[in-house]
Amino acid sequence: MHYSEIIVFAIYLLFMLGIGVFFFIKDRNGGEKTYFLGDRKMGAWVAALSAGASDMSAWVLMGLPTAIYLSGMCEVWCPLGLALGYSISWLSLAPRLRKFSVVYSDSITIPQFLTNRFLSQSKALQIICAVVFLIAYTIYSASSVKACSTLFNTVIGMNPTNAMYLAAIVIVGYTFLGGFSAVCWTDFFQGILILGAMLMAPIFAVLALNTVEPSAFTEAVVTLGSMPEPITVETNIWANAWEWKSIASGLGWGLGYFGMPHIIIRFMSIKSQKELRKSSIIGISWTVIIVVFAAAIGLVGRNVIIPTEELAKGELVFIQMVRSIFPGIISGVLLSAVLAASMSTADSQLLAASSAFSSDVYKSLIRSNKANDAELLWVGRFIVLIVALLALIIASNPKCGSIMSLVSNAWGVFGAAFGPTIMLCLFWKRFNFQGAIAGIVIGAAVDILWLLFCGKIGLYEIIPGFLAGAIAAIIVTLLTPAPNAETLAKFDQAVSSPQE
Repeated sequence: MHYSEIIVFAIYLLFMLGIGVFFFIKDRNGGEKTYFLGDRKMGAWVAALSAGASDMSAWVLMGLPTAIYLSGMCEVWCPLGLALGYSISWLSLAPRLRKFSVVYSDSITIPQFLTNRFLSQSKALQIICAVVFLIAYTIYSASSVKACSTLFNTVIGMNPTNAMYLAAIVIVGYTFLGGFSAVCWTDFFQGILILGAMLMAPIFAVLALNTVEPSAFTEAVVTLGSMPEPITVETNIWANAWEWKSIASGLGWGLGYFGMPHIIIRFMSIKSQKELRKSSIIGISWTVIIVVFAAAIGLVGRNVIIPTEELAKGELVFIQMVRSIFPGIISGVLLSAVLAASMSTADSQLLAASSAFSSDVYKSLIRSNKANDAELLWVGRFIVLIVALLALIIASNPKCGSIMSLVSNAWGVFGAAFGPTIMLCLFWKRFNFQGAIAGIVIGAAVDILWLLFCGKIGLYEIIPGFLAGAIAAIIVTLLTPAPNAETLAKFDQAVSSPQE
């Protein structure tokens, strides 16, 4: 235990809470749009780093490097898929989504936008979206809470359950108080911290190769407690790298970006199209660097870290690398990046789930648009607490799976359910309400069923789910009546709206 690390952690957590308090005071007279979208006033740097940090949760520091450490280059297709998918989403989806969300009744949530896109009075889409949000975001948030638990338990010996409660209190604290602005600004600082940690760890590890005794990987075996058979650390880093399932599954991660609500909501919050173009350059550059160095941490770790059961089970390659190279204060700062990655994703997910329920279910259905801003804000805050509590329950279950598997499951559901529908909403004028419902329901259902019954095939479930959702959306749209003239005219207005 390094007491300097504990001090750094404490300062960091207090700083995050301080941001929440600041925006609670600053925006205390703001309304629903302020709490859930920051009044569309986010600048390029804040929006870009917030989008990236909300995307790259602890799995990019813990799960992904450990997967590459254990399996080699067959896992590197995932970072490549993420870099490609993120870049395409910024360049193609972001400009249209921001314009369309403004034109379509100044939509402040993804479910609102999907409903307004078809000028529909039906609340079916909003309800379906809210259900998917609450389920998937609860699982996703559990991965972040679990990562914080692992970090505190490994570094300072804190009881894992107590560590989960501490992490949840801080995350919920500033999200509950400050809303979208607090989330974006904490994500901005956390994005800088994550970038610094990812750059420093592998570079200094390589420099330390001459002074650190390399591990012996020949026939190295790591036993994972719940696994029936031991997992071997693959000595040939290129083993299985060129199998089509490895390539397709890795690249398939990029599909998630087209339907990840807590990421693409940042596109809607940017204050102008000019800022959006600047933000895209910053965001793409940040993410590409992050995923490249996540892979580097795993590959370099194969030469400087001895494999153990604890290392693999806890996904600790990054943590062990940092603690073995740097002195206490520096390692405390760098390990705070794990907190940053966990918190920056969890806060965005809590807020997205909260907005989906309060704006799209409570306001529209339960209160029939009679709720005032103050009421909606407190309902949203209450949902933040509920989702956080459910995430704690999941993360506390020893059988909940690894950080990487939890993220993978939630990522697949979102990408398959919303990816095809959102893209078709933005680029296909003929697309209709019935097609959108079919795309979301079929995409999510196929993704979940593939995971449950076809998981042994080895193909990431987002691929069949995304394809099924796209096909269902197109077929149902073509088999049902075309949108009316008003809806078609509104689409043309959105396309031709000025690039302010």
